Amino acid sequence: MLEPVPLTLKEWETFYVIVGSSAGALTGLQFVVLTLISESGILRGSGEALSAFGSPNVVHFCAALLVSAIFSVPWHGLGPPGAAVALCGACGLFYSVSVLRRARRQRDYKPVFEDWAWHTALPMLAYAALVMAGLQLSRVYAPYLAGGAALLLVFIGIHNAWDTVTYVTLERAGGPKPKTAPTHTQRHPKSGSSPGSVRK
Repeated sequence: MLEPVPLTLKEWETFYVIVGSSAGALTGLQFVVLTLISESGILRGSGEALSAFGSPNVVHFCAALLVSAIFSVPWHGLGPPGAAVALCGACGLFYSVSVLRRARRQRDYKPVFEDWAWHTALPMLAYAALVMAGLQLSRVYAPYLAGGAALLLVFIGIHNAWDTVTYVTLERAGGPKPKTAPTHTQRHPKSGSSPGSVRK
């Protein structure tokens, strides 16, 4: 009765080796991004924008790494890994709601549609998928759902980190400025620019 279970997880071994190693390596990318922001001298304000739009990327990478590690353990049943993945997804979903509140509360940056999609909506979707996959891991579609969610978290982190690097590069090079008229206390970056490195 226990033999089909490890075989089911073993079929995904190569996939999670790729996703897990990529997520682990890309976590270090965030340290590079934060170093660029710090050296650019454009980080201003209370830091709430950074905690809402920058720090969550590390969490997404670590979540993908954790899911990969869970499915790489030689379990003797689907119950324990399913519960672990569901718990991981629930924690991520709760964290995403917290990020949404931070994004709405901070005043250093005015988010546009792309920001709401990549920093709040898509992470919530990924973590909700992990919860569903973990609770129904015995179903045929569950491993695909969990794998897709883990991969989505990696892509979310890559997109958001690249968005930040692009913005910092343009700022340091004196690139195109936002079309939105700045006020005496705030300047809104153009659509798609990184909110984690805004100067008041």
